[in-house]
Amino acid sequence: MLLYAEKTLFSPLYQLIMIAYLEGRLAFKSPVLLHLDVNGIGYEVNISLHTYSAIQSLEKVKLYTFLQVKEDAHTLYGFFEPQEKEIFVLLISVSGVGAATARMMLSSLKPKEIVVAILVGNSKALEAIKGIGKKTAERLVLELRDKVQRHENTGEMPTTSNNTMEYDALNALTALGIPKSQAEQALKKVASSQTGELQLEDLIKKALKAI
Repeated sequence: MLLYAEKTLFSPLYQLIMIAYLEGRLAFKSPVLLHLDVNGIGYEVNISLHTYSAIQSLEKVKLYTFLQVKEDAHTLYGFFEPQEKEIFVLLISVSGVGAATARMMLSSLKPKEIVVAILVGNSKALEAIKGIGKKTAERLVLELRDKVQRHENTGEMPTTSNNTMEYDALNALTALGIPKSQAEQALKKVASSQTGELQLEDLIKKALKAI
């Protein structure tokens, strides 16, 4: 959820403050959307069927959240399990997979089933999901297999800090009025020439110079 925006760059034109999770009373719930009352403030949160199944009998819940920022809307997504959020962020890091498609995937398959399909290269299982074509399914396997391999080795989902930072950088650049395609190209250019790890502020600065 976006709390405030300041008109400085870092603060960029927009400095985003993200909410990691929300905990409160369920005022309304449906298979795709819920209203969460947190100390008298109602948050509208988009959810997957996986999360809906987990909260059906609950009155109070804790949801791990992810905010999608677009030029015309800020959309909040919530997940009952942190692992589902991790997978969601990984999925939307793949070109051609937006938040709506990622939610559809998590509504069609359990998070673990998605991980297994990627690990074994079962693109057919992914292709069977509405909105996922053959090329996208193959791209998901190709780009995410190494990232989720750690899950099998450690029993934990791989960290998505870099994916999240790139996504936050892209949001900041588009909020500054830079076309998304141009911002994506600039971030890829920075990533290909960078050897060390960057902070979000530095990543955005370098991307601006690359445009």
